[in-house]
Amino acid sequence: MSTAIETVARDMRGRDAPAGTAAAPREAGFDVARAAEIIEGLKAVPGATLPILHALQEAFGYVPAGTVRMIAEALNLSRAEVHGVVTFYHDFRAEPAGRHVLKLCRAEACQSVGCDALHADVLARHGLDWGGTTPDGSLTIEPIYCLGLCATAPAAMLDGRLIGRATAAGLDRAVAAVRSDVP
Repeated sequence: MSTAIETVARDMRGRDAPAGTAAAPREAGFDVARAAEIIEGLKAVPGATLPILHALQEAFGYVPAGTVRMIAEALNLSRAEVHGVVTFYHDFRAEPAGRHVLKLCRAEACQSVGCDALHADVLARHGLDWGGTTPDGSLTIEPIYCLGLCATAPAAMLDGRLIGRATAAGLDRAVAAVRSDVP
């Protein structure tokens, strides 16, 4: 591990933090040592920012805010540059998603067949806004901008499974089926 990453990781764990400074708050599901390992392992990859962010999200289910500083230090970037990449791409999450993720397509082909009304209905049924997670943590609903199912619009994706010609009733059945499998 490089000195800069070690220093940031130590500070985040609250060890050897400079006098008079507070350690970064611990985030649920966020292992600083594991994050440092991921960053160190990928920092030499050309265009390392995106591979690192994808690996962090894969490991933790989201990109912990505390890793922005670690990535910036490792890649000699500003924290603003790293934050800009995280917030630019819709697939990166700032907090963990629910156990199941329903993505609803908002692209033009889906809009042309009335997806806005479908989305409003589905969101209302679950009491959520875009990007929201149910109180029990079982479902997150996110927008996506094209699933490549334009010929079978409106489209959705539930836990990586594509759904064409989506209807409110069909999505309710699919969500109920995966939620019933939750321990």
